[in-house]
Order: sequence, then structure tokens, then C-alpha cells
Amino acid sequence: MKTLVLGGYGNFGARICRALAGDPTIELMIGGRNAARARALADELGSGAEGVAIDLASPAFSDELRRLGVALLIHTAGPFQDQSYDVAQAAARAGAHYIDLADGRRFVCDFPSSMDAAFLAAGRVGISGASTVPALSSAVVESLTRGWRSIRDIDICIAPAQTAPRGEATLAAVLSYCGGPVQVWDEGRWSSRPGWANPTRVEFARLRPRLGALCDIPDLELFPSRYGVTNRVIFRAALEVGLTQRAMGWLATLRRIGLLKQPSRLAALMQATAPAFDFLGSALGGMVVRVEGDDSTGRRLQREWHIAADDDHGPEIPCMAAILLARRLAHGEDLTPGAHACKGLLSLDEFRPEFERWGMVTDLRE
Repeated sequence: MKTLVLGGYGNFGARICRALAGDPTIELMIGGRNAARARALADELGSGAEGVAIDLASPAFSDELRRLGVALLIHTAGPFQDQSYDVAQAAARAGAHYIDLADGRRFVCDFPSSMDAAFLAAGRVGISGASTVPALSSAVVESLTRGWRSIRDIDICIAPAQTAPRGEATLAAVLSYCGGPVQVWDEGRWSSRPGWANPTRVEFARLRPRLGALCDIPDLELFPSRYGVTNRVIFRAALEVGLTQRAMGWLATLRRIGLLKQPSRLAALMQATAPAFDFLGSALGGMVVRVEGDDSTGRRLQREWHIAADDDHGPEIPCMAAILLARRLAHGEDLTPGAHACKGLLSLDEFRPEFERWGMVTDLRE
């Protein structure tokens, strides 16, 4: 299967390319505007990988996909918060499957209704959100609550390592809702909370406690209805260095009082200055998913799933769902045509070999 990774030499794209290179069922193409960088990575990977110059903003983008014979397009060129569905539309018109790593709430949640007709007409599958959220998070929730009568609460927190590689696009994405209103399902109804404000203490199995603050991600909207959550769905991010976590809270306050209109404009500055705080942190990151509800007998249960990723391997996690889905398609496994948000498409068992590959450790508590 001819597979083009768009943004293939970037922070996440390069990781996906390294994972797919050498798979005998995949003919890998590394794509982006910078031909030299694409070809350099292809030369490094070998295994028949090819670097191609391609611009997603070009009016001829779909024709170029068709000319290259692309059967699967993996879109990693974020941030997705302000993107249209032009890349997905181009893939559908070119007769290619489509997978993206989006974690933008509106981008992922509106993807099925916006793109279903196009992918059905093409007889192909389009998948948005093949990343930590909602791909992995939904797999964890479904594993923890299998057989339950009801789910009362879902509480998720991601804790990146301070020294892990970070991309400017990722920073721009998280800053886009810093201090902005975030709709949250809480006490069985929708309410508005400010993003990145009011941090609270979060406990982890193998990480020190951190302060975690609200993030605007697809799970907040997808999970209440998918799982019939009766009380609350919350998602936080917990930075390792308390000073940087509080700095995000200060930026949120500045936006709320009207002194900072667009925090995302600070992404380049934060990208440049963040390494100055690396000596205060470590290479250890992780994630926790907590659920509470009633099991098959009506007994109230609380369960927790933790993962710890050392040696700055945490950024591999957002890439795993796209890698797993690409392999399934390349190996001839049928996925339902049409457009889907990536929830419930992968099981937690499918992720486990990837966790082991990177030495990641998981814990289950009840």
C-alpha cells in the first residue's frame, strides 16, 4: 500500500515513518514542502522509502496524490484547531484512505458529519483523531468498564516529560484555548470552564504528583454520549515543572481579562525558551485514566489505568494509533468505509506491543 505521511519529517510524522519503514506491505513516502528534509529522512530510513515535495495548500494537491498513486494519506501537519477539511477532501477525491493525528475538538467531533459522504462515495475510510485522544483514551475506558451497567465519571490526565521533544504546532494547539471557554460535562449537565486555569493536584502511579489543568479535547464532547456518563468527563494536562504549569494559568487569566487576545502567538517564544527549564524536569512522562461506575452486579467501582514512559519516549504514544491503523489497512483488513472519529476503533490489547517496544510500563488499580 502506497502510504504518504504528510509532515513526515516533523516531530510526530518522523516517528510514524520510522515505525512503518521496512514493513513489506507498505511503500512509504515521506511528504512535505521541504524536499531536502523529506529526502534526507528517506535516505536515513532506507527500505525503499521515498521523499517527495508536496504542498497541502496547493490547488493541485488532490491531483498530485492521484499521480503518486497514494492509497493511504496520514496527515500529521498540525495544528488542526484552525484547519479545514481540505486535506481529507483531497484524499477522498484521490481515492485514498485518510488518517490524521488531530486532537482539536471541533475538527475531530465534526469530522464524521462533514466528511462521511465524501469517503462513502470513494469507498474509502477517513479517520480523525488517531492519537492519544480519543484513540487510546477510548480504548482504555472501554477496557476498564467492560461489562459495567453504567459509568459515572471519566477523569483523564496526560503528564508530558519536561525534556521530551515538543513541536511548535503542538504548543500553538494547546495555547489556542488557554483562558478560553471550554464546555465540560459536569454534574450531569454542560457548563463552561476556562482552559488551563485553576490547576489541581493529580496523582500518578510512577510519577510524582503534578498540577493538572483543563484542556479542550474531543473526549470532553464524545465520551458523555458514547458511554452514557451520568456525572462528569474531565481531561487535564499536567506539566512537570510547576512554574510552567502556573505560567499557563497566568496566560489564561490574561486572556480572560482581555489583556492577551491570542495566546497561540506565543508558541514560537515558548518553543524557544522551554528548554531553559529542562534542568528542573526529567525524561519521565505518563498518563492516567480514572473511571467510576457500577459493574455488572450493581457494585460501585473505581478503576485506574496508568502508563509511564521514560527516556523521552512519551511522544511515541500519540503516533501509535495511526501506525496500528495503517498496518491494518496495509494488511488487507477491512475498515468500515466512511468518516469516523477514532473512538473504539482499536482495543487496548492492540496498543500493548507498542508500549513494550518502548519500555513503557502500565499499572491497573481497583
